[in-house]
Amino acid sequence: MDLADILGREQIVPELKATNRWEAIDELIGNLVATGKIQAADRDAVTAAVKKRETSMSTGIGFGIGIPHASTDLIFEVVGALGRSPKGVNFDALDNQPVKLVMLFLVPQGQFQKHLHTLANIAKLLHKADFREALEKSPTAEAMLAVIREHGKK
Repeated sequence: MDLADILGREQIVPELKATNRWEAIDELIGNLVATGKIQAADRDAVTAAVKKRETSMSTGIGFGIGIPHASTDLIFEVVGALGRSPKGVNFDALDNQPVKLVMLFLVPQGQFQKHLHTLANIAKLLHKADFREALEKSPTAEAMLAVIREHGKK
């Protein structure tokens, strides 16, 4: 599953308000609730699943990237939200650098292969410097989505 399959314009937050990884996770989960990707009643359980995974090891993988993720039985398809922080958020990243791009995604419980495949595809794409730079320079969610669709085809 590719980034362009998971994200629509509504799931892209070009100006995260968060200052740390926990706030960023909350903000992106709030986006998934607001856009109807997860039920409002499931918000706390989804948040707990993502934070449990994040507590075991930060998903700040370096290069200004954070990829918080979890499996949950509260969804039936892979869902995600992308947030951009021009200032960067403290994510306890492996390289101790602030994270500017946060890609949160959720995979249905029991779909381990899909989870790994999705994580690998997202990480591979976000490791491309030209892709990150294009996302960081895009003025709007629409422009960011266009970059994702263009690079997803390569």
